[in-house]
Amino acid sequence: MKIKYLIDFSALVLIYMFVFFHRWKKQGKDRLLVNTLMYLYLSCVLFVTLMPVITSLPFVFNHSYTFMNLVPFIDVTMGRGDFVRQVVLNIVMTCPFGFLFPLTWNGTKKFARTVISCFLMSLGIEVLQPLINGTRSSDITDIITNVAGGMIGYGIYVMFRPVTFRMLDYLKMKNEK
Repeated sequence: MKIKYLIDFSALVLIYMFVFFHRWKKQGKDRLLVNTLMYLYLSCVLFVTLMPVITSLPFVFNHSYTFMNLVPFIDVTMGRGDFVRQVVLNIVMTCPFGFLFPLTWNGTKKFARTVISCFLMSLGIEVLQPLINGTRSSDITDIITNVAGGMIGYGIYVMFRPVTFRMLDYLKMKNEK
């Protein structure tokens, strides 16, 4: 069972080393640090939500696809399962996205891009979960709470922006020497 995860993590390490590392390193230590942190974060999200992926691919069509529950917060209103824990975990899971994503982007409209990107990441996960693993389900509540977590993370980014940019400027100065 653990070998399946090792295969996925090995693929992620190879992709990082041969696709991203050299590109980000050329952009400076600050870009390398921020983009690497985002890559590590996204790898952890993949671990929690979708893995194992590679060894599951041959069996994607061996089970029925369960469509997404489109009734928001039905578990909360019906009192089913550990809904409070699920809501909190979904919010906590995407707070780092809301904090790190704007640091990877130099352009304007950072809030809108962060929210849209967080939504697309969450939608992708929710659509793929039942496809990759027949025992998992998807829920609109997860998307809503993930986006809320991304927005909270963005708020934290805004609060710590002066400190963060000072640290990144320091890395840029060190890189230029």
